[in-house]
Amino acid sequence: MRNPWPLILALLAGVQAIDMELDDPDSIKNAARSVAKNMLSYYTGNQPGDNPGNLPTPYYWWEAGAMFNSLVDYWFYTGDDTWNDITMQALLWQGGDTGTFMPTNQTRTEGNDDQAFWAFAAMAAAERNFPNPPESSPGWLAMAQAVFNTQAARWDTETCGGGLRWQIFTFNNGFNYKNTISNGCFFNLAARLAKYTGNQTYADWAIKTWDWTHSIGLMTDDWLFYDGADDKSNCTTFNRIQWTYNSGVYLLGAAHMYNFTDGGALWKNRTERILNATDIFFTKDPPDVMYERACEPINTCEVDQRSFKGYLASWMAQTTQIAPFTFDWIMPKLRASAKAAAQTCTGGKDGFACGLHWSQGKWDGTEDVGLQIAALDTIQSTLISRVDPPVTNKTGGTSKGDPGGGGEHHPPPPPVLTVNITTADRAGAGILTVLMSVFVIGSTGWVVYE
Repeated sequence: MRNPWPLILALLAGVQAIDMELDDPDSIKNAARSVAKNMLSYYTGNQPGDNPGNLPTPYYWWEAGAMFNSLVDYWFYTGDDTWNDITMQALLWQGGDTGTFMPTNQTRTEGNDDQAFWAFAAMAAAERNFPNPPESSPGWLAMAQAVFNTQAARWDTETCGGGLRWQIFTFNNGFNYKNTISNGCFFNLAARLAKYTGNQTYADWAIKTWDWTHSIGLMTDDWLFYDGADDKSNCTTFNRIQWTYNSGVYLLGAAHMYNFTDGGALWKNRTERILNATDIFFTKDPPDVMYERACEPINTCEVDQRSFKGYLASWMAQTTQIAPFTFDWIMPKLRASAKAAAQTCTGGKDGFACGLHWSQGKWDGTEDVGLQIAALDTIQSTLISRVDPPVTNKTGGTSKGDPGGGGEHHPPPPPVLTVNITTADRAGAGILTVLMSVFVIGSTGWVVYE
């Protein structure tokens, strides 16, 4: 017999909605704390016998990195340091002695995008002046630089004229897939490192990655982004699904390049064009509520995809500080989305589990880490105008760097090949190869091409 409690709780949810007033910072902070607390109820890395930074099955390693990025932001937005210790512990443990975020027990699933999401947490820690780790450990900036260096060494010109492959190791499915999020993360990280350090080399890599993305057609004529391309066809065969986080990762990178070039017209235009294109990810009725258009309307969002909206929200908010001309366009959408998201956070045992369908204005009976990440990122992003912009080496940044970090690149593959991953195992939203695209497009095409 089907468990009736999710439905019963969903019906009762409306009477326990988070009371969040968008013009009251304390109200927003209280809502964020409730959502974050529920999110951490899934975390097992601080329990005996588990590794710091780990989330249990069915959650993926990269999503834990995203969760701790959200907690770095949570501390910065709210001033609440309740979870700073477990955040530092997780980042240091998973970063390892070299700070490259290449733990040997993740070789079965770790791709370039997964590694980058942990690097984003370290980069955010540097940009926000999160408490620095012990002197014996790599600094936050050094970790981000180490990941950048390992990925720059993987830039692959054997096919498609360049780009990063999805997978790092040849034995994993998806090694022949050059996906947008991996390259977008590299672009984003390079642009942020350029801004933080002032080093032109990072900016040159950001330009190179942008130009490659555009030249092979992963960026569409209307400034959206396909999921990726098959390098066996020299990147002429595309998976055309469009996810929120691909637009977001390029948006923030472009905004940083705009800032790095002192407001140059080229990067201003690119930032504006990407931003305007994201309008497809917001509902018309009710207006301005974010949704994952490739899967949400037909209830096919997999575990990792349920968190994607939060990254777009977070990166949009950060864009307002790096490229202030975007503020008036972004903030109404963030505020409407945050209000709608909070109204769904009425489920679960504690009454703060958030739903997937924000536009419904109530909990839909779903629960998981990704849903909490998405809601938390969106809710706390409405505080962006009340906090300082990211620091740099010249504006008070205290994080210790290491431009040559990550020289070992990554550990060698294990002597025995691990089991190949499945579509559900990856941060690339369940897209392994273009051979799978017929199935995926069949289930989502009406949304993509509407």
